[in-house]
Amino acid sequence: MSTVGRRGAATPRELTRVGDRLSFIYLERCVVHRDDNAITAEDADGVTHIPSATIGTLLLGPGTRITHQAMSVLGDCGAGVVWVGEHGVRFYAGGRALTRSSGLVEAQALAWANPRRRLDVARAMYRLRFPDEDPAGKTRQELLGMEGRRLRHCYRAESERTGVPWRRREYNRDDFSAGDPPNQGITAAAQCMYGIAHAVVAALGCSPGLGFVHSGHERSFVLDIADLYKTSVGIPAAFDAAAEGPEDVASRTRRAVRDRVNKTRLLDRCVQDIKDLLGYDGAREAADTAAGDRVMLQSDRGVEVEGGRNYDSEIVW
Repeated sequence: MSTVGRRGAATPRELTRVGDRLSFIYLERCVVHRDDNAITAEDADGVTHIPSATIGTLLLGPGTRITHQAMSVLGDCGAGVVWVGEHGVRFYAGGRALTRSSGLVEAQALAWANPRRRLDVARAMYRLRFPDEDPAGKTRQELLGMEGRRLRHCYRAESERTGVPWRRREYNRDDFSAGDPPNQGITAAAQCMYGIAHAVVAALGCSPGLGFVHSGHERSFVLDIADLYKTSVGIPAAFDAAAEGPEDVASRTRRAVRDRVNKTRLLDRCVQDIKDLLGYDGAREAADTAAGDRVMLQSDRGVEVEGGRNYDSEIVW
């Protein structure tokens, strides 16, 4: 009988599409282990089995321990794993691509490396966020100003809708409780959205660090993608949670974000938005998936040749 360590990695066809997965699952004060191709969460109430291939992002809260075997199966399934501190203030994540193709990350790198195309993608991101305002021809500074105005408007509108008082955005990285209820909710919602976006970016095989709006951070592209849905998912969920009372805002916000993500099928939309923004039609990925794992070698004039061969004395055109 084969052991866990000898099981082969699942192929892309065997895995659940990231767009069809649960948005995230939050666990705390339990031990996470592996049982065949599922993970288990054991606490004082017993053991819960969770199919690993259906998870978009696993959020591990305070008091959790996870085994090497559990991380192995989550990695094979392309699930994001996020450690969050008390109230979700800290964030750490990892994941593995569901695709075996480098087509999408190459499209991302080509768009990022060209300054004009990089700005075009940034404008397209703002167009997705604010469809009633045309960002064509705007400079980056003008785009940043547009974002600031729209966010202030969103905060005021959500305050009026829910009746929750709003002063300004405040975030103390070292003291979550220093913020008022809506600020706590916005912070908690942001952590959830970062986890979801990181899981999708990793599952598609994109580079988290090559951002088009954000820059200089290892998760710049993750922040870009999470911000696409800030005003439609994250901020409204935070104000809804704050409207229910000042206690336990973070956990209510997580549940509100989860419900909105599932209701709007956000994961499926997120996948398609990334492909559209990068101008990727999926032809390379479809060919690579049909052929199985392919490792190519680059030759001259843009030609790629099969790996695993010795090309000594051969001229490849």
